[in-house]
Amino acid sequence: MTVSEAPAPAELIDAAVALAREGGAMALAAFEGVPGSVSYKADGSVVTETDRAVEAMLRQRIASLFPEDAIIGEEHGARQGTSGRRWLIDPIDGTEAFVHGVPEWSTLVAVEDEAGVQVGVIDVPALRETLWAGKGRGAFFNGAPIAVGDATDPSGAYVATSDLDDWPDTVVAAARHARLRPRTWGGGYGIGLAVSGRVDAFVDYKVDVWDVAPAAILAAEAGGRFCAFDGSEKLDRGTCLVTNATLRDPLLEIFSEA
Repeated sequence: MTVSEAPAPAELIDAAVALAREGGAMALAAFEGVPGSVSYKADGSVVTETDRAVEAMLRQRIASLFPEDAIIGEEHGARQGTSGRRWLIDPIDGTEAFVHGVPEWSTLVAVEDEAGVQVGVIDVPALRETLWAGKGRGAFFNGAPIAVGDATDPSGAYVATSDLDDWPDTVVAAARHARLRPRTWGGGYGIGLAVSGRVDAFVDYKVDVWDVAPAAILAAEAGGRFCAFDGSEKLDRGTCLVTNATLRDPLLEIFSEA
């Protein structure tokens, strides 16, 4: 069995799920109590003390459990490793929702190696939802198997997105012409909706690798497709489409216009 064919180790999946839930629980305690000070990064995005504290805790846990693995996270940058494996962390995906008391934020954890993303977890603690997938092991929502939706026509398709303001005017016009039904359920929560078939697709024009790493494996194991708007399955292209195999090409045609 080659590396690319090997299923993700069960213990690695279990560890990633446990870590995401631990980070989610820590963030939830602040969400229900005191979220900590709020500031803004150079790119204008919001960050809280909780974002930084949760990521620091997760990095410490991962370093203890898997000391040879690399780590990259939104708030604390990259740590090099020697194992050929890397953990990707977003402690609070949807910090704007978090600071406004909206429960649709999530904690994201993924693991990749030279064969691609092996494990992906989206924990939405305020809604008691955890989605995870391991390569060759399937995709699950609170322990139950999941699959992407079966829509075949873009007309009337529910499409989740983080922010309609990011859609270029030409794309908005094309989406209206195709009779898409966009909804601003964004980030990890929106990805979770797409891979579990609750919406027909998720799209985003502004993503980082830690935002979309869980989507890559969740979509694949749920029978769907993940790609950037250039059609590649690379994590670092800054855009994201998650949908089923039938809708991939027509939706990619719409969203790649820009």
